[in-house]
Amino acid sequence: MNTDNLQILLAERPVGWPEPRHFKIQSSPMPRPGDGEVLVRNLWLSLDPYMRGRMSDAKSYAEPVALGAVMIGGTAGEVVESRHPDLRAGDKVVGMLGWQRYGCAPARALMKVDDTRVPLQAYLGALGMPGVTAWYGLLRLCEPRAGETVVVTSASGAVGALVGQLAKARGCRVVGVAGGPAKCAYVVGELGFDACVDYKAGRLGEDLRAALPDGVDCLFENVGGEIFDRLLGMMRPFGRVALCGMISDYNATEPHAMRNLRAVLIQRLKLQGFIVSEHMDLWPQALRELAELAAAGKLRWRESVAEGLERAPEAFIGMLRGENFGKQLVRVG
Repeated sequence: MNTDNLQILLAERPVGWPEPRHFKIQSSPMPRPGDGEVLVRNLWLSLDPYMRGRMSDAKSYAEPVALGAVMIGGTAGEVVESRHPDLRAGDKVVGMLGWQRYGCAPARALMKVDDTRVPLQAYLGALGMPGVTAWYGLLRLCEPRAGETVVVTSASGAVGALVGQLAKARGCRVVGVAGGPAKCAYVVGELGFDACVDYKAGRLGEDLRAALPDGVDCLFENVGGEIFDRLLGMMRPFGRVALCGMISDYNATEPHAMRNLRAVLIQRLKLQGFIVSEHMDLWPQALRELAELAAAGKLRWRESVAEGLERAPEAFIGMLRGENFGKQLVRVG
């Protein structure tokens, strides 16, 4: 085992778009587990949009990453050393050990997983936080009924791709919004959506109206900004909106000025923002259902993989710009 630990720290707080200079790569002494803790070699790192918010010290639902601290992030790896009877060397675990090659954590903060039926990294995607996010937002907030129209923004992403498949399984008409013809072709051809609007094509309003002639019953919103604004104006009476993310505003110095907010009143909409980590009591049920679908081959997902921890900042910035295709991961190396 290497005696050094490679880490990526938050060096500066970005204003607008993050840049490589906002991160610092360093080698640190290997951590040692205390009583009740385990030492894990991280094999996979998850990169997610919420991390951009944690780089800021603006008031939010969670504490920001401190300057000079390891960047926050979900990880999947292998136990190297254990000082807790429930875990032993060689076990595969998922936790929040951040942007580093090795990490120590209490055993209770880690989840032991079985990677014999699905790849280990799936527990950072379809069988992890993105999967539970899709399951909770769609089934508990949108509550779609057969025959209704469900719209998913960022439809080819780690969350959106699963939302669409879960909605189709419940007999809904599903329309995605994604960036570029390749992503739209994937959403329709491989994931089974009924239609997809390419927001980069320059005809957003026209294409949304063509794809949604009867309006929207359920909107699973990941993007915010102009796309969200236009779709709010297309909601049907008593529609439901699960507000999961607003990535278009994360790097903006001024948020998008909403024009159709009155639709919430006029159409008597239910609009609910949510943070999936606040609903941990439902995770076992969600993960059980998602695992059954995955094992039966009824759940598809796609991954973008950056090779090596050193490439995490570049991959993270690219993800915020929509350059990834599916779940963005780093093979830590």
